[in-house]
Amino acid sequence: MSTPLIFSTQAYEYLAAEVTVIARAERGSVERKQFPDGERYQRIVSEVAQRDVVLIGGTISDADTLELYDLASGLVQCGAGTLTLVIPYFAYSTMERPVKAGEVVTAKVRARLLSSLPPAISGTRILLLDLHSEGIPFYFEGAMHTRHLYAKKLVIKAARTMHREKLMMACTDAGRAKWVESLANDLGVPASFVFKRRLDGRRTEITAVSGGVAGQNVIIYDDMIRTGSSLLNAAKAYRDAGAASVAAITTHGIFPGDALKKIEQSALLDQIVCTDSHPNALKLKGRFLQVISLAELFAAAIDRP
Repeated sequence: MSTPLIFSTQAYEYLAAEVTVIARAERGSVERKQFPDGERYQRIVSEVAQRDVVLIGGTISDADTLELYDLASGLVQCGAGTLTLVIPYFAYSTMERPVKAGEVVTAKVRARLLSSLPPAISGTRILLLDLHSEGIPFYFEGAMHTRHLYAKKLVIKAARTMHREKLMMACTDAGRAKWVESLANDLGVPASFVFKRRLDGRRTEITAVSGGVAGQNVIIYDDMIRTGSSLLNAAKAYRDAGAASVAAITTHGIFPGDALKKIEQSALLDQIVCTDSHPNALKLKGRFLQVISLAELFAAAIDRP
């Protein structure tokens, strides 16, 4: 692969800047402005013909998804040799299957949208990270090549930094049990799981906690934290079971509105660590929320065919 030319959507300029340095790449230039009616104007300034082009942008909102789609289309039209879409956060993964009749499977619809991009001269691929469902890459169609990346090494490193003794990995529900069991095995520590039942559409109840939690430093792993309601229920269950401390690690820290403030004020968790897959995490980082960079992971993935 030749020296890549790296572009990004506006929300992910921070990550593109880091990846450019680590990958020893070139930064692509885009002229942007907005018309009075809100329509977006984008012009690709850099010469991309026959180049290996990388575009970094998460689907953090419908507007950001369309910005990513429009810019990707423009890069192909300008003659990109190859195009790699790096999507740190695929936002539609919770609607990855229907539960009730008539529900729109948004994850599949958005995958189809991105699959409709015109192919670059030598092909287009998408790099996705720690998806909520393993089946989502199969929603992409046609010649679009997908690769599912995992932030497991970063999670393990963060866990070892947080605690070196009496460490126990845990999860918010049995659905994440296999992920947590794999992390615990790699760390050489025990794992604990909570079991819950749904009371109604919004409420759940913890029914049991597995493992000898008393006196342990419990670290809860979840692929994504939004409002944190499941996390708080699990944290309380581990505290009640005698955990010496409770913290959390997540790949995708979303924290809409005052979600992080409510989690911190609950005093159930000592700390949260997340990656910078979502720009909101960087805005909220501080003593309680530590943010680690994905730049090295993506730089290595970009360099791999």
